[in-house]
Amino acid sequence: MASFVIEGGTKLSGEITPQGAKNEALQILCAVLITPEPVTLHKVPDIRDVNKLIELLGAMGVEVQFLGGESYRFCAKNVNIDYLETEEFRTKASSLRGSVMILGPLLARFGKAKISKPGGDKIGRRRLDTHFIGFQKLGARFLYEAETGMYHIDASQLKGAYMLLEEASVTGTANILMAAAMANGKTTIYNAACEPYLQQLCAMLNRMGAKITGVGSNLLHIEGVDSLGGTEHTMLPDMIEIGSFIGMAAMTQSEITIKDCRIDQLGLIPDTFRKMGVQMEFRGDDIFIPGQDHYEIETFIDGSIMTIADAIWPGLTPDLLSIILVMATQAKGTVLVHQKMFESRLFFVDKLIDMGAQIILCDPHRATVIGLNRQQKLKGIRMTSPDIRAGQALLIAALSAEGTSVIDNVEQIDRGYQHIDQRLNALGAKIQRQ
Repeated sequence: MASFVIEGGTKLSGEITPQGAKNEALQILCAVLITPEPVTLHKVPDIRDVNKLIELLGAMGVEVQFLGGESYRFCAKNVNIDYLETEEFRTKASSLRGSVMILGPLLARFGKAKISKPGGDKIGRRRLDTHFIGFQKLGARFLYEAETGMYHIDASQLKGAYMLLEEASVTGTANILMAAAMANGKTTIYNAACEPYLQQLCAMLNRMGAKITGVGSNLLHIEGVDSLGGTEHTMLPDMIEIGSFIGMAAMTQSEITIKDCRIDQLGLIPDTFRKMGVQMEFRGDDIFIPGQDHYEIETFIDGSIMTIADAIWPGLTPDLLSIILVMATQAKGTVLVHQKMFESRLFFVDKLIDMGAQIILCDPHRATVIGLNRQQKLKGIRMTSPDIRAGQALLIAALSAEGTSVIDNVEQIDRGYQHIDQRLNALGAKIQRQ
């Protein structure tokens, strides 16, 4: 288990370019299975979860060609469906949450699929019901084997259908969308997720020959086609990493330029950080964060305490609430952070309290942060990263803290952030990997 040793209290400066979006990459990589023709992808992030998915695709018989930089070419002409019966597949798939999205393209193209119960962050219960109910409405039949943890799905006769999703699940919408792309007839998905990553997937599938309309809304219409062809696709920059860099700049009083942000796709993220008192300038498609000695959390118009909560798109992504929470510890003012979607994502605040932060954990979903206005610095401690996003928040806390911090289990951070220690050291951070 690797660790980061961080010497805090150093101001950073310079330019940093966000990686390709992890959450988009997991969907797009699974989509290469839907066609026997080559698919070229750019801005593929070099992170653990993505690399494990690429490894899984290769084991399934997909030809994987690294083109250099952040580009790959995939050709799923010779997919070995029998590989899904192996213990190796069960082991590889169960270690990666994103592996569930291989189901949609496999069902569309081959009419059957099998997968083990996926793994992922321990951030609360994340049901697969949306995926399977959607497949069922398209005519698929499935069986769950409790003793092996395997899901068997028969989709030999997929037919278009109307469905109203119980939850606007991003991965669920992506999975159903890919299955419906080659189903017989028309599919309507209401209460569909509409994140930019879903819009990217829809645009890619349409370039491959799919007929998807309503892109960007929560009402999607899909006319099934017989086959899909190859294409070329470039990932968006990772909005979670962009938000992390904004919070990091504020916490460390650093002057940073975040390059190539696709600001038009960031939704409420910039406005949310402005509510937290962060100054920023848009320079073309770059975000410039000036060094700030202090930043003050806004109140509501009536003077009441600000609440920052997550919501489905176009609301604030839940992946940034840990960053909002940690930067609030050194702000002037008070904020209530409300994590609605996952019941375990705030359990890292005990580490921040040990560092000297003033936080009241109200319940598993809500925490009140009383900003210290830099009058009392956080102090370095030893801690463990519980999941990807909390790990990044703890890293930001350590960078701003007085003294030395050690973060264990940084493999969790590696799952979502590309060579983060090297990239931050290039800005002047003092991070050693051990």
